[in-house]
Amino acid sequence: MKEWWGLLARVVAGGVWIVAGAIKLPDPAQSVAAVRAYDLLPASIVPTVGQLLPVVEIVVGVCLVVGLLTRGAAVVSALLFLAFVIGIASVWARGISIDCGCFGGGGADPDAASSYPWEIARDVALLVASVFAAWLPSTKLALDNLLFRRTTVAEGI
Repeated sequence: MKEWWGLLARVVAGGVWIVAGAIKLPDPAQSVAAVRAYDLLPASIVPTVGQLLPVVEIVVGVCLVVGLLTRGAAVVSALLFLAFVIGIASVWARGISIDCGCFGGGGADPDAASSYPWEIARDVALLVASVFAAWLPSTKLALDNLLFRRTTVAEGI
């Protein structure tokens, strides 16, 4: 049964990454602006992070959905969700009101602070799903099961 829960965890987290990255990919300038709005990174690396983030999100998402290199993708996913929780908590604590930019958009939003608890809760739930997928990378319907099949000595004879 836990293999089915692992499948659900990786498909949900992976699906969120694919959607988030696909929405941001066509407008790299907006993605850069969203990263800049957090005011957490040095200005010199904001453009690189803003442009690469949607690509990383899509790659991690696809790996999770198809179950390819699942443990590594799930660890990267968990680290990204942790970074986003910290980022949102940081702007909330500093009184900055911005759209999180999680699914496109970003930048100043006077009503954004009311969304922070929901955004943090969502990202914590997805962080838990990612940690579960990293803890149990061998799940149903995963390419890893075909590509990295474990054989015992008796099977090899």
